[in-house]
Amino acid sequence: MKKKVILPVIILGVLAAGYMFFTKKSSKSEDIFVKVKKSDFTVSVTSSGELYAKNSTKINGPTGLRQARLWQVKISRIIPEGTKVKEGEFIASLDRSELADKLKNEQTELDKASSQFTQAKLDTTLELREARDKLINLRYAQREKGLVLEQSKYEPPATIKQAQIDLEKAKRALIQSTQNYLIKKDKAIAKMQEAGANLSKVESKVEFLQKLMKEFNITAPKSGMMIYARTWDGKKKREGSTISAWNSTVATLPDLSVMVSRTYINEVDIKKIKNGQKVKIGLDAFPKKQLTGKVINIANVGEQKPNSDAKVFEVNIEIHEQDSLLLPSMTTSNNIIAKTVKNVLSVPLEAIHNQGDSLTYVFRKDGGSLKRTEVMVGETNENEAVVLAGLTKEDMVTLSRPKDGEKMDLHLLDKALKAKVIKEQAAKLKEEQRKAQEARKKAEELRKKKMEEMTKKMQDGKKKEGKEKDDQKKKNKKSAKKKVAQVITAFNSLKA
Repeated sequence: MKKKVILPVIILGVLAAGYMFFTKKSSKSEDIFVKVKKSDFTVSVTSSGELYAKNSTKINGPTGLRQARLWQVKISRIIPEGTKVKEGEFIASLDRSELADKLKNEQTELDKASSQFTQAKLDTTLELREARDKLINLRYAQREKGLVLEQSKYEPPATIKQAQIDLEKAKRALIQSTQNYLIKKDKAIAKMQEAGANLSKVESKVEFLQKLMKEFNITAPKSGMMIYARTWDGKKKREGSTISAWNSTVATLPDLSVMVSRTYINEVDIKKIKNGQKVKIGLDAFPKKQLTGKVINIANVGEQKPNSDAKVFEVNIEIHEQDSLLLPSMTTSNNIIAKTVKNVLSVPLEAIHNQGDSLTYVFRKDGGSLKRTEVMVGETNENEAVVLAGLTKEDMVTLSRPKDGEKMDLHLLDKALKAKVIKEQAAKLKEEQRKAQEARKKAEELRKKKMEEMTKKMQDGKKKEGKEKDDQKKKNKKSAKKKVAQVITAFNSLKA
């Protein structure tokens, strides 16, 4: 009976001892220590991006949309994105309905102008023919009056005087009619020139619209892979999208030899990004593929992405490698190396704790116990922080906050040491700001140079456009003169 009672007691004792042993062991293992690391520290910014070609050939719609007063034109048909095309092959067609209405109206105006020109030619011909017949009759009348005067030399003086008066009247009537005829002739020529110029103007409009109609079928300017162009808000131009008179680009033919990743950096991190920084790049489609690049452009003005409250800045990263796997619109992962600090101490972010806004500390292992030690922290990245003062490379710190850690005494840094570190960091910051200012100055000079080039290009374009307008006016004037030349030649024969 005693044995039966003792056996369960022994079993319970063994279980209790085992529980206490493992519990004690696990409590000791709660504190995970890491050694302070001394190495090069990298400050990086990670973001996702999208590939596009640095250089590309634009496939534009008709250039005369503004002249035709077509402000928006719909894409009625476009080939699939990514299609490889050859020079001259079909790319897209535009909706012709509005242009067809304008052409129809101008053709009606052309018929009207042609009819007016014909009517003016007939009217002036008849009017001048009547004036010419009147001149001929007046010449005959003058001769008749002269004969009457010759035959009246034997008549009484009164009769002779009357004959002289009649002859003078006939001469005066002929002179006045001749002058009136010349005025009518100049008026007729001006009328014909006006009608001819109007006809030429309408003919030029019809010719222009007919030519523009043919340009509504868009073809490839050279061989390549076709990529849809994007609107101002980043959406691709597809079938049913519209192009404007100011931006008639339908698609592009990218040069795949140089690719760029377009990414957006949060406003909190943008101050770390500088032109020329190195970038490690990965492809979501090919995880094992590793590429390199550099930052080539940073937006000066932030923007707000859809469905987000945060402001972001566009950053462009040029990829160094050439690879047939790199295609437009592929998603990239970009690790921008913002800064590399040589030979510094660092610890994981989990080991760093804060007391208020000005005091930072760690729990440092000191023999068999822990000490709450103040530290000064410098640069940080996604995982670690640089320790400027308070630790050595032989120290070990815990990643977790010990139980009752807040009650431990805090070992503060020497004030002279803190002042020295602050002074050194201020000097480094001042030097970085100086370099950044120089970089901004160079970028501004480059921007001004580009703006000057663009302005000159625009001015040259305006001069060319003005010359084309002048040439068109001269062409219209020449055409008008040609149309009335036949009539003027006929009029010139009436200068008697």
